[in-house]
Amino acid sequence: MTAFTTDDAGVPGPDASNSGAMEQWLHSRAKVRESRGLVRRAAPLPTGRVLDLASNDYLGLSRDPRLTSAAIAAVLRHGSGSRASPVVCGMLAVHAELENALCQLTGAETALPFSSGYLANLGVLTALGGPGTLLVLDAHVHASLHDAARLSRSPVVIVPHGDVEAVRAALAARMVPRAVVVVESLYSVLGDAAELTVLAEACAAHDAWLLVDEAHGIGVAGGGRGAVHAAGLAAAPHVVLTVTLSKALGSQGGAVLGPPELREHLVNSARPFIFDTALAPAPAASAAEAARIILAEPALAARLHVSAARLAGMAGITGSPGAVQSIPMASAEQAVSVAGQLRDAGMLVGCFRPPSVPDGVSRLRLTARADLSPSQLDDAARLLRHVLPAPGRSPLSGALPATNPSLEGKQL
Repeated sequence: MTAFTTDDAGVPGPDASNSGAMEQWLHSRAKVRESRGLVRRAAPLPTGRVLDLASNDYLGLSRDPRLTSAAIAAVLRHGSGSRASPVVCGMLAVHAELENALCQLTGAETALPFSSGYLANLGVLTALGGPGTLLVLDAHVHASLHDAARLSRSPVVIVPHGDVEAVRAALAARMVPRAVVVVESLYSVLGDAAELTVLAEACAAHDAWLLVDEAHGIGVAGGGRGAVHAAGLAAAPHVVLTVTLSKALGSQGGAVLGPPELREHLVNSARPFIFDTALAPAPAASAAEAARIILAEPALAARLHVSAARLAGMAGITGSPGAVQSIPMASAEQAVSVAGQLRDAGMLVGCFRPPSVPDGVSRLRLTARADLSPSQLDDAARLLRHVLPAPGRSPLSGALPATNPSLEGKQL
C-alpha cells in the first residue's frame, strides 16, 4: 500500500498500514473540520418548549390545519407517492392544481413542479445552459445554482454581489449567442434584495434572460406574491422564476415559472424533471393550498415584517427587507458558541459558517415568522440581550467583505 503522510490540506492522517486510502482521507477531512470549528450535526430538535428562530417556515403555515387537511385529502385521492417520473405516469391532477395556484400567486404564465427547490434550480440552468449560453451568477446565489452552473457545461462568470455594472460588463463581453443572469430576489446570507428592475433592463438591453430565485421572496415580498411580481416583471418574457415550496409555503418541493415555451423545453430537457419521481401528492396539495392562502391573506406577509423588524431591533442590527436577519460573528467558533448557548436556553437560531457563507463571515441568522407571538418575541429579546455582545462590543470589527474574493469575476 502507498505510504501516507498528509492530506491535501496538510493535516496528518493515520498510519497507512492500519487503513485504506479512503479511510485515511475521511479521517483527515474530519480533523480539518474539527480544527476549523466547521463540524456540523444533523441532530434531532431538543425536546420541550423551544422557540424556533431557525427554520424557514416564514408564515407558520407548515402546521396550518388547512395545509394538513389538503395533504391528507391528496393522499386519500392519489396515494402516498407519485409512482413514477412525471413523463411516465407521475403527473397527477394535484400537480396541475399546484401549477395553477402558483401562477395565480406569482402572475407567471406557466409553472412546472420539481421534487425540491434544489432540483428546480439544477433543472432550469442545466436545460438552458451549454456551450452557447453564458451564465452570469451573483456571488451570493444559493449553492444549488452554483452547482447547476458547473453541471451545465456553460461558460460561467461570477460577479461581485449586487454589482449591476459587473453584470452589464459580463453581458457586453460575451462571446456566445445566449446569456442568463442568475440572482436571488432576497438573499439568504445578508438578507438584502436584488435590484430586479435594473437587472431586467440590463438583460433586455443585451438580449439575455434573468433567472430569479424567489426562495426567500415568495410569501414574503410584495404582499406575499414575491419580489418579481412587486417589480412588475411577472409576465416579462425574459424573466424566469424558481421557487421552493418548503419555506413560506410550508410544504416540500420546488417549481420553475415562466413562459410556455420554457415549460415545454424543461419537460423535454430538464434531467432532474425527466429522471426523478414526480413530487408526491401530499406536498403538492399542501403547497397549492398555501399559495391560495397567501394570495387571499396578504396580512400574513405584513405580520412577518413586523416580527422581522422587531428581531432586528433586538439584535441591534439594520433590518433586512425579508425574513432573514443576519448577525455577523467574529469567528466560526464564536458563532457555534453563541448558537449553542441559545439552544441550551431553549431558542434555535441559524448558525452559518464557511463554506455555507459566500463572504466567508460566520454569522447567526434569526428567522422571523408571521406566527410569532408578542410573548415569544419578548423571550427572544431577553435571551439575545443575555448572550449577544453588549452594544459597543461588536462581535465583528471592520466592514463586511462584499463577496468571496476568490469567486468575483472568475470563470468556472
